[in-house]
Amino acid sequence: MSNFNRYHDIEKVDCHMHYNTDRTALLEAATDENFRFVSINSDIYFFPSIEEQERTIHSQRKAFGNRLDYICTFPAAGFNEPNWAKKSIETIQRSVDKGAVAVKIWKNIGMELTDLNDDLVMVDDARLAPILSYLEDNDIRLTGHLGEPRNCWLSLDEMTVKQDSQYFAEHPEYHMFLKPDFPSYEDQIAARDRMLRNHKRLIFNGAHFASLEWNVDEIAKRLDEFPEMMVDTAERICHLQYQSLTDYDRVRDFVLKYQDRIMYGTDIIDDNSLTDAEIIKHQKGRWAMHWKYFTTGDLMEAPKVSSEFRGLDLPWEAIEKIYYKNAQKFYDLKKISV
Repeated sequence: MSNFNRYHDIEKVDCHMHYNTDRTALLEAATDENFRFVSINSDIYFFPSIEEQERTIHSQRKAFGNRLDYICTFPAAGFNEPNWAKKSIETIQRSVDKGAVAVKIWKNIGMELTDLNDDLVMVDDARLAPILSYLEDNDIRLTGHLGEPRNCWLSLDEMTVKQDSQYFAEHPEYHMFLKPDFPSYEDQIAARDRMLRNHKRLIFNGAHFASLEWNVDEIAKRLDEFPEMMVDTAERICHLQYQSLTDYDRVRDFVLKYQDRIMYGTDIIDDNSLTDAEIIKHQKGRWAMHWKYFTTGDLMEAPKVSSEFRGLDLPWEAIEKIYYKNAQKFYDLKKISV
């Protein structure tokens, strides 16, 4: 039996998604596909409040148990007020006590949040250190979406994949090409790397291939330097596919070498903007396309990549790690309870 045909033989984890709805359709689809979710609460202005995201997760967990695990977060609002770090730690600990498997820090650190001097606050800012030290001291995992794809600093017509040009056309507030006075891509990555050097015991997942999606060699450098670091694939698999067009062996060799450090995720957002049927079709199609890319060597196409590319045809051991074992170990996911 080919690895492609073993799709239903393995429990799979979509370790980066956002379940912001009370409906159950996507969780039911995940059950049918032998998937479980790690939903990520985020301090995003177009998401429900952090409190509402928590309420939704715990409501869904009453029916689906830890088929839906979650990552909590803390608000940037109030950063310039006394005791902000202390209050943030208390917020984090309350969520961890309720079952959160990690904490999320978002790109508003570095791209939006300003201090009393109107300077942007980067993630290595000393005022964040008490929170990061608390996570270190209590073995609490941190998932970080810090910075953006390197395409964010390019014009729309220079971007390498359609996903990015479409996103930044819709969200010009995050298109740094339009904001030359803001920190550069290199500034964002350097601040993240300094943060990790300052907190060497921090157990860290660099979401979206750690915003190094454009070059697998750059991801490899960080995985080599930071032994406690993982990366997830969320919304960046197309960048692997794009690199595969011209450097297939290098991409495949990277995935094989670091198969213990990569976790599968899609970044799907369920917020009722699609009907039940639409979101199920969309997500099952995405899962199927990614599975084909990782498990076969077939020539294939994807809507976010301009040309035909070949699947990575990974061995089963690597597939098991990327789709389940790595996330299970990193987030300490327990056996599904219902």
